[in-house]
Amino acid sequence: MSTLSDRLFEEILQARQRVYAVGEPTPLQKLNLPAIHAPVYAKREDLGPIRAYKWRGAYNCMAALSQEARDKGIVAASAGNHAQGVALAASVLNCRATIFMPRSTPEVKQTEVRRHGGSHVEIILHGDCYDETADAAHEYAETHGSTFVHPYDDLVTMGGQGTLADEVVMSGEGPFDRAYVAIGGGGLAASVACWLKKFWPDIKVVGVEGVDQASMKTSMEQGHRVNLDYVDVFCDGTAVHIPGEYTYPLCRDLIDEFVTVTNNEVCQAIRAMWESSRVVPEPSGAMSLAGFMKQWNEGQVRPDEKSFVVISGANMDFTQLTQIARQAGIGNHETRYLRISMASKRGQVLKYLRHMPPATTLVDVQYGKTEGDTQYPVFGIAASDEDLDTIRTTLKKKGIEFEDISEDDDVRFRMIHYQAELCEHPLFVHIEFPERAGAFLDFMERIADLASLCYFNYTYTGERVGRALVGMEFESAEDRETIRKRMAGFTRNIIRSIREISPEAFHRIMGKGALSIGSQKRETGD
Repeated sequence: MSTLSDRLFEEILQARQRVYAVGEPTPLQKLNLPAIHAPVYAKREDLGPIRAYKWRGAYNCMAALSQEARDKGIVAASAGNHAQGVALAASVLNCRATIFMPRSTPEVKQTEVRRHGGSHVEIILHGDCYDETADAAHEYAETHGSTFVHPYDDLVTMGGQGTLADEVVMSGEGPFDRAYVAIGGGGLAASVACWLKKFWPDIKVVGVEGVDQASMKTSMEQGHRVNLDYVDVFCDGTAVHIPGEYTYPLCRDLIDEFVTVTNNEVCQAIRAMWESSRVVPEPSGAMSLAGFMKQWNEGQVRPDEKSFVVISGANMDFTQLTQIARQAGIGNHETRYLRISMASKRGQVLKYLRHMPPATTLVDVQYGKTEGDTQYPVFGIAASDEDLDTIRTTLKKKGIEFEDISEDDDVRFRMIHYQAELCEHPLFVHIEFPERAGAFLDFMERIADLASLCYFNYTYTGERVGRALVGMEFESAEDRETIRKRMAGFTRNIIRSIREISPEAFHRIMGKGALSIGSQKRETGD
């Protein structure tokens, strides 16, 4: 009697005869990643017919059905990529597909489903998560006598997905020592591991999950399938609450190791792909690369080991790029956010900036003056781990209290509270300055003798110029006028442009009573 993995292997063999009716093999590209001194290749599934690997399994499953079954209709549930695969297959096979998608599915994925499927598909938006959507799809399929095409927990679907691994074997670049595959439901990881281990028995296959999506890793640790109560959806293509009935035992037997990555690590992997290849994967599409980079940084990958990762998709709502860029840091530097405890007197911001190592880049400032003898501005800094340790050590030696709030919602929402009535002889300006390390410090050095910050709002955008909304206060109107004249004479390497905003307009724009946890010290119990 054949084992489950033997059956899966046979399905991959059969799939090789079907899937190329709708797509060509995708390339295997050698990467030149920053600070990575080991050979690593990327299987570029983002270059497939739907910009993701899901076309393989969807088409294989539907092509394997009888004509009679296809005539009764196809039903699927998907947050996007599997839906596109089903839509493409429905168009090629000339059958009808009803596709259930969560109401929160990005518009770009809905549009692509309609583009690939045309009149052959109907989209039904239902539920707020995949489980609700899938339940509705199963009920619809049962009521109408249609065939439900599962996105991962089906051996024929997995057989199609396994053709990806066949192309790696046939590429001539092997054998590989390591393979990194993202895990959502586990279908891709199981099929890739099944095929590779037949040809390269010594290969180590690493399954990669998000830290708040790790249903497979948790199931392995507990010895049975676990249904997670909460699943983070930043990497929406891998947001699965429970492993499949087939994928769980297959991954248990075939995957050598499981590693979890944070959303920040995924964003850093996306940035690495952009910097090395000008490619922007979707978050779940970069997850396997994030796993490789994490293990490389931890010293678990030897320089002489050859690895490959699967760039599994590039279907993403454009607006998500803002969050990705913000979480990815700059260069090979991670971004951390520190809330600093400072006395309410002139020169304190400058005092902190002087403690920053030269290679540190200030990427965010959130500060508004509030009542009390102590202020709590937030600084976002991009620096190496070594420089971050230096900053923390220096602050401690100087007796400056600080708190790392990088994972807090305080930073995420950037609402900066200030009390306008506390600002004496205020001057509010919108400034542009050269975006380089130390530029903000140069500006502060030239005004610190007379001006004290009462508001500062700046975030790094990746442009050649930085833009900030700055509020300053003075002991006298004469001091304010002096700084006005001084700034008018600044050269362009200090300030490129400056535009004054009246206090009334500033208060109206910012909303005088806006609440911010980010620029205030939170009391215990809040």
